[in-house]
Amino acid sequence: MVTVLDARGLLCPLPVLRLRKQLLALPQGAIVRLIATDRMAMVDVPHFCEQAGHVMVGTRDLGDGALEFTVRRGPSVPQAEGLVTPEDS
Repeated sequence: MVTVLDARGLLCPLPVLRLRKQLLALPQGAIVRLIATDRMAMVDVPHFCEQAGHVMVGTRDLGDGALEFTVRRGPSVPQAEGLVTPEDS
């Protein structure tokens, strides 16, 4: 099952924050497709995936000013050393 998250019209950092919230609510291996019109998402989403331990499966231009990012949820990874994730509490 694929979850679609429509973040069109939202500006940085909201698309990534919504993606993060959605991924945390799903099990490891789940797929989320984020649709965003903010061009900074081209930088922010891959960076977020790398930092948080998720997998950027692909990106495509939808041709209407929107970009689609396909992300697979990785294991729970603390954002910084010494911090716990929601799954740890």
